[in-house]
Amino acid sequence: MPEPEPRPTKTSSTARGVPATTAVIPLSSAARWRAFWVCVSVAAITILDMTKVNVALPSIGEVLDAGSTELQLIVSGFVLTFGLVLVPMGRLGDQRSRRTLFVVGLSLYTVTSIVCALAPTAAVLLVGRLLQGVAAGIQMPQVLGMAQELFQGRERGRAFGLFGATIGIATAFGPTLGGLLIALGGPTDGWRLIFWMNVPLCLAAIGLALWLLPDTRTRSPRPVQLDPIGVLLFGLSVISLMWPFLFTTGAPTDNPARWWLLVAFALFVSAFIAWERRYAARGRSPLIPLGLFRVSSYRNGTMLQTAYFTAAPAMFLMTTLFLQIGLGLEPVYAGMVSIGFALASAVTSWIGGNLVSTHGRIVVVWGLVAMLACVGGLVLVALYSDPAWTPYLAAAVMTIGGAGGGLVIAPNQTLTLADVPVKQGGLAGSVGQLGQRIGAAVGTAVALSLFYATIYRESGSHDSLVVYHDAYAFGMLSVGVFLALAFLVSIVDLTARRARERRGDPTETAGAPAP
Repeated sequence: MPEPEPRPTKTSSTARGVPATTAVIPLSSAARWRAFWVCVSVAAITILDMTKVNVALPSIGEVLDAGSTELQLIVSGFVLTFGLVLVPMGRLGDQRSRRTLFVVGLSLYTVTSIVCALAPTAAVLLVGRLLQGVAAGIQMPQVLGMAQELFQGRERGRAFGLFGATIGIATAFGPTLGGLLIALGGPTDGWRLIFWMNVPLCLAAIGLALWLLPDTRTRSPRPVQLDPIGVLLFGLSVISLMWPFLFTTGAPTDNPARWWLLVAFALFVSAFIAWERRYAARGRSPLIPLGLFRVSSYRNGTMLQTAYFTAAPAMFLMTTLFLQIGLGLEPVYAGMVSIGFALASAVTSWIGGNLVSTHGRIVVVWGLVAMLACVGGLVLVALYSDPAWTPYLAAAVMTIGGAGGGLVIAPNQTLTLADVPVKQGGLAGSVGQLGQRIGAAVGTAVALSLFYATIYRESGSHDSLVVYHDAYAFGMLSVGVFLALAFLVSIVDLTARRARERRGDPTETAGAPAP
């Protein structure tokens, strides 16, 4: 007999403050999971593209004669445009059709991947990457928004566990895949295969999206409300925050005047907050309902994932650069060091997604402890192990980090969105994604700056291996600082949750009206 459609019910709470928020899409269980896997595949394509390019930077720099600033922009420029369109597209997905935005984003991603693959110069590659970021920003908010609408209760925890496992695999396996493609294509054109592989994957995802994703179009007589002034102020805030970090390479030629843009950031973000409050007071739908941040579970979870993603991508990039440039390891072997991280995080993401409903934030705390141990272990291995054994020992330490990372991403995602209304899932998820992307850009820029600044400062005065040891240690220092910040936030949130439980009030309400 066919499985009955889920009935709309009121939100109820479960253990540890993870509510069973009602799914609003009436589909059978099999149909919901098929749609979910389409969404996850789209997210995996996007995340893979962020990490597999890292291992190609030395090849791109040599073939296209790109300097450190251009290489930094090829990585972080993608993140900039990604972050700029995330929130508006999350708002649009909540108001209208997620499936349409999936298809639009994937189509643009296909075209821009072709542009990147054929790029004759670093400038053309940079333009392609900027437009790729726009495409990623269109499709990515719909993933979490769709998951919010497809699942409820413990099933949602399992879904986020699988989502976290997929993201963990894509994040850590990206450098391995990129190195393998470079090895297959050769040192001159191998990096182009990194972009060519997106084309068949995106075309397949477009077909599956049209076939399997449910129609979530909101039929409303009102026009789409995107708050144009809010979008403008938001865009200026993001650009002024990220721009100084995008042009931080550690080279002596870095212009210190770029840091004045942080003053502009403070002004723009103040104007944005004031405008959003005024806009909401007039009965309109603001770009970001600020009431979401009055919910401590959402606020703390967003801060935690921002700090975590400020650290994690930089850790992979620092390790890859040290192994390739410092130890002379081939890209494919440098990428393989993170395989253990990918596999371990896949397993613990699934476990964490199931544990979070009964154990709550403590799962994330222990995951961050393992990640901090991983960072310390990687530095010790780099500094004190025989270079011939360094890749193998680093791979073992990475496995410990993967076990911890899987306990961070998926459980934190579940806890962060637990008290958010279902129809604001896309917007709330896109704000969290924005924090991740800004964090990745800032963390990568800080770590790269420390890495290259050490090389510029010590070259000629020390043995080359000593120079790269020091560069790696300083770069990883920033990774450890941001992970420690994430750990501190997790402890604060854990304490607040336990205090609420003692008061007999385990859940919160978002306090923000649905659009």
